[in-house]
Amino acid sequence: MSLTETALILAERAVPRYTSYPTAPHFAALEPQIARGWLAHLPADAKLSLYLHVPYCTAICTYCGCHTKAVRKAAPLDAYAATLAQEMALLAEATQARQVTHIHWGGGTPSLLGPQRLHALHEQLKEFFDLSALREHAIELDPRMVTADLANMLDAIGVTRASLGVQDLNDHVQRAIGRVQPFEIVRAAVDHLRDAGIRAINLDLMYGLPEQSVENVRQTARLSASLAPSRLAIFGYAHVPWFKLHQKLIDETALPGAAERMEQAAAARAVLETQGYVPIGLDHFARPEDDMAIAADARDLHRNFQGYTVDDADALLPLGASSIGRLPQGYVQNAPDVAGWRRMIEAGQLPVVKGCAFKPDDLLRAQVIERLMCDFEVDFGQLAKASGDETLLDDCIPELDRLQRDGVVERAGRSIRILPQAQPFIRLAAAAFDAYLQKNAARHSVAV
Repeated sequence: MSLTETALILAERAVPRYTSYPTAPHFAALEPQIARGWLAHLPADAKLSLYLHVPYCTAICTYCGCHTKAVRKAAPLDAYAATLAQEMALLAEATQARQVTHIHWGGGTPSLLGPQRLHALHEQLKEFFDLSALREHAIELDPRMVTADLANMLDAIGVTRASLGVQDLNDHVQRAIGRVQPFEIVRAAVDHLRDAGIRAINLDLMYGLPEQSVENVRQTARLSASLAPSRLAIFGYAHVPWFKLHQKLIDETALPGAAERMEQAAAARAVLETQGYVPIGLDHFARPEDDMAIAADARDLHRNFQGYTVDDADALLPLGASSIGRLPQGYVQNAPDVAGWRRMIEAGQLPVVKGCAFKPDDLLRAQVIERLMCDFEVDFGQLAKASGDETLLDDCIPELDRLQRDGVVERAGRSIRILPQAQPFIRLAAAAFDAYLQKNAARHSVAV
């Protein structure tokens, strides 16, 4: 697809990122006892994935879309770690399933907890859960805070993969987003992690940032690839100042438009493919020998709140304020404010306040959207037939036909594929299967 007027119009359509379906804006109030009932029905041999959210940073970058707040004192971190340990005990008590295959620390900046607190929390995890079959233990890191001591401690508690938030490596862009971290700092962080024995390293990059040019994106991609990470992700900056008020500090006139955003994404992709990385789904890249590239090739890739993943656990359990989990019966989300989260835990309650119980239609549409986002094609009729009636999703066909006329998809009966040149628009095709999107006024980021 060339940069036609139609393509630019499509690029500016607002649609979800589809790391879940139904998406988070459609969650409703959910009583903690319902979540406890769902957990109680997990079989003892269910495989678990744990997501631990730490909503603290030393400062808030103006581009940030994460649920976090700035903290510079030890007391809030001590209190948070203590409550997190209590929540682990509550979760373990609520389910007979204990075998954990994946652990992911997100934020915020999880390493802000420091070596002692992280080590103590890991000891608690070992007490409450069975980590003997652990396949991956990942953590998100701020390169500016990675020291040799921290890297050695992360290795000591079994961390196997580290994701570094790089975003952009041009000084003027870094100043525009309030996150100054020269390339040398990122390189030192990678070296510390590798010296400690952590070989699986991800770098997260962004396009669409203020003051950012196509050449800036190329330069960031080239420098990042020179560090030979096993995976990279390139996300489009989501400007949502109505949701993240600190983004109002960004000069909107300095943001690239739709045409330049598309050129930036294409430029980064071209650089990374030249460096031997395999494109994965919408925005990930991996070495051919990486588990993610192998899973994508085998059509065994998955998608969750952390993006593309090889995590195939039966349930994702949330820990920490605002954390979201997925159980076979539905989604659960913890209280977003730390005070409310803590009060519920201290009262002996799971801190769940929102969620979504799956209906059969939700499960079918979620399966179709996941396969489409991962494989760029899906036989939705076949999946619907397995649910009892191959016509179940025929309401999506008019929108798919519009996308076919726009050059995004190719439809043959109840099977579609995203045309290679239109892969950046895959979220529009996923949105065609979203039964909630037109019923809710939730605002989303642009498609590309």
